[in-house]
Amino acid sequence: MLVSDLPTPALLVDTARLAANLDRMQARADAAGVALRPHAKTHKTAEIARMQTDRGARGLTVATVDEAEAFAAAGFRDLRLATPVAGPQKLARIAALLDGGVRVTFTVDTEAGARLASEAFAGRAEAVGVLLEIDTGQRRCGVPADEAVAVGLAVAALPGLALVGVLTHGGHGYDGPAPGETPAEALRRVMAQERDGVLDAAARLGAAGLLDPATAEVSLGSTPTMAVFEPAARDGFRVSEWRPGNYVFGDAQQVALGAVDLRDCALLCVATVVSKRRFDDGTEQVVIDAGKKLLSSETGAGVDGYGAVLYSPRTMVTNMHARVARLSEEHGTVEVPGGGIYDVGDPVFLVPNHACVAVATRRTLFAVDGDEVVGNWAVLAR
Repeated sequence: MLVSDLPTPALLVDTARLAANLDRMQARADAAGVALRPHAKTHKTAEIARMQTDRGARGLTVATVDEAEAFAAAGFRDLRLATPVAGPQKLARIAALLDGGVRVTFTVDTEAGARLASEAFAGRAEAVGVLLEIDTGQRRCGVPADEAVAVGLAVAALPGLALVGVLTHGGHGYDGPAPGETPAEALRRVMAQERDGVLDAAARLGAAGLLDPATAEVSLGSTPTMAVFEPAARDGFRVSEWRPGNYVFGDAQQVALGAVDLRDCALLCVATVVSKRRFDDGTEQVVIDAGKKLLSSETGAGVDGYGAVLYSPRTMVTNMHARVARLSEEHGTVEVPGGGIYDVGDPVFLVPNHACVAVATRRTLFAVDGDEVVGNWAVLAR
């Protein structure tokens, strides 16, 4: 089958670029002396997860219990939920995975959350590993480093739980540069905040006798900050694990942040022009059959429009004369000043702004080698 035979809109994975991206990040982790535990929420496929573990990744990171169950069913036995888990139903589902021989760890960041988890797991023969989530600047989940000991002591006093390490996510790396900063300077700043904050928390917990530097897991990572990671240590603690996800594909947001090059982006959307109109000012508008439900309405720092329109998926050169200006649910409006590029029925290739969101809307990713479709990969836990 050829790409031109696919119904649109469709998501394509360029297998050569994918393999290069997987190799590059694994090599970076190996060189830094850290374990790679990639975040599988980006691709949500068993095929890519196996490519990652075959290259040396230690287990997978997931975002939801649904994902944990799906990847466990696909044969993956070491899963980390990089988020606190609350609610008896979700905790019971984690218990069922543990009963099935899957190692599942998750985070806690409040005494109340730790108590709920303890109530769910107190009767187990073996304590369940949890990591204390540290807020290093994103201001989402997590506690500041100077509050880590208080929550850590609460966890240590509860039955059924074992504090195995600390975890953070430098999600504020997606905010882009501050005034006067370059994108590269912004990434290095956030990387240092992420790294130093989680090491500070680990050192405080170590001084309190709650973590051992020889065995503690110190986990961080996002694709932007891992692109500029520099090792460091604090009181014997060092970063032991990276959890980037988006690196497998890249997207327009990563390109704008300076974390990846457009030529390395492996996930493409192919859509079809379904309507065309020219206005009195000479601007041409074409409408494609990909809208919010695929491309999403996210933009982000440095991103113009709702996806990078390409001249060709082979050259990976941005079409500077076409911009996805508006989205409705099923349609995207592409403005083409001067016009003359597209006709109704033509394919349009784009790099989505946010690969993770795009994948989560699809049932299937189509693996491609040039113009040929070489695989159909089911998207798990949609």
